[in-house]
Amino acid sequence: MNTPAPLPPEIARRRTFAIISHPDAGKTTLTEKFLLFGGAIQMAGQVRAKGEARRTRSDFMKIEADRGISVSASAMSFDFGAFRFNLVDTPGHSDFSEDTYRTLTAVDAAIMVIDGAKGVESQTRKLFEVCRLRDLPILTFCNKMDREARDTFDIIDEIQQNLAIDVAPASWPIGMGRDFIGCYDILHDRLELMDRADRNRVASSIKIAGLADPKLAEHVPAELLVRLREELEVARDLLPGFNRQSFLEGHLTPIWFGSAINSFGVRELMAGMAEFGPEPQPQKAASRAVAPGEAAVTGFVFKVQANMDPKHRDRVAFVRLASGHFERGMKLLHVRSKKPMAVTNPVLFLAADRELAEEAWAGDIIGIPNHGQLRIGDALTEGEALRFTGIPSFAPELLQGVRALDPMKAKHLDKALTQFAEEGAAKVFKPMLGAGFIVGVVGALQFEVLASRIEQEYGLPVRFEPSHFTSARWVTGPKPEVERYVNINKGHIAQDSDGDLVFLTRLQWDIDRIGRDFPELRLTATKEMMV
Repeated sequence: MNTPAPLPPEIARRRTFAIISHPDAGKTTLTEKFLLFGGAIQMAGQVRAKGEARRTRSDFMKIEADRGISVSASAMSFDFGAFRFNLVDTPGHSDFSEDTYRTLTAVDAAIMVIDGAKGVESQTRKLFEVCRLRDLPILTFCNKMDREARDTFDIIDEIQQNLAIDVAPASWPIGMGRDFIGCYDILHDRLELMDRADRNRVASSIKIAGLADPKLAEHVPAELLVRLREELEVARDLLPGFNRQSFLEGHLTPIWFGSAINSFGVRELMAGMAEFGPEPQPQKAASRAVAPGEAAVTGFVFKVQANMDPKHRDRVAFVRLASGHFERGMKLLHVRSKKPMAVTNPVLFLAADRELAEEAWAGDIIGIPNHGQLRIGDALTEGEALRFTGIPSFAPELLQGVRALDPMKAKHLDKALTQFAEEGAAKVFKPMLGAGFIVGVVGALQFEVLASRIEQEYGLPVRFEPSHFTSARWVTGPKPEVERYVNINKGHIAQDSDGDLVFLTRLQWDIDRIGRDFPELRLTATKEMMV
């Protein structure tokens, strides 16, 4: 087997990853601490704090600040030691899972955050399955150990049982809740002690020569020390040791224990990502796999965010660079439109802040401000007609009609909905018969977010109203058959924002009937967002 040539140093030092978790497991707090230890911010904002302090750096939408949840994935780049981290924050709330699924197509690894008291929760399980489909290596962080947590073996056992993955402890907690004093770093034989007094201070490390070192007794109360030695002996017998190959193949996850809010265990987790995490990986395209070390620049849009800066009606396309060394001002081919595009003002993100990117390498995530040319799934290359695969679009599970409260502003509503459809925030369908639009989303909270954003960003109060349709399916098949089908079912037919035909249904029976009456047609619940 040929070993691939080593990557250029600038690409090899990149680590592009997402953080996934169930809501409230502490993901946003952990993201903050990553930025703090990466030197990107001076003081971490706390999600639950009062007033201005609660506006954490990675949540910039008004509804996110009000509710303390992340509803859009934002990307952040910063240095950690010799490494360049590209961290993509994902929504934890299940109503925004589609945004998260797409984000996971743009990363090479994931950090799974679990709550020490609650263990593996439903949304964690769903997101983990998506990571598994893509064979993403996963590092696990068990958070909130400074509160009453479950037994360490129970937590590890639950991950192994529920997620069918081997777990190798990278650190081991000493005490829990009020008695939690820190962790024993198994990988480097170090004692990490937590400082409860200053939440933004890095924990102190004490180098020791294994568990028999008498120095341990100076820092760990006798009772906790006896328990630590017993537990680690059992852990070494029962649990696998860390194996990087097994981790990179997605069969094993190393687990760190800590408390993000107390800045504890975070630095060790970051060092783990730097030391063991994968360098930028090849990206799948329809015709071939694109290797990061290729000289030509290629990339794909995995997210579009409208109105990141409310003062300018801007839209930023988040592009994952798949290969090459990008420089500002480069002309790239926009594959879908077959037109060249000069990228003159690409940006790098630090949450809601951004700076001009003079250059970027494979593995980086850059933002390209545009006026609607770029959509999710679009490819940018130096001339090759590539189509990147695997970026999903899901059929919505909830459908509602939408109406502007001021009829004079109906035209603005059209513009706003088109914007959100291209951003991937909702599906917007234009029925063949009748006026108006039908908006489809995955979770009910998305309607609230949409109404809030349309009002905030367009000054346009809207009302969502129940629709008699309950689901949507994309229709494909031979042209004459599609036309015959459309003529018979006009009241159920709509077009999505790409102009593709959609069948709006009330009952599963409708879908089954089409299968019987039109066997050559395909009705699908997902479509790939490709050009």
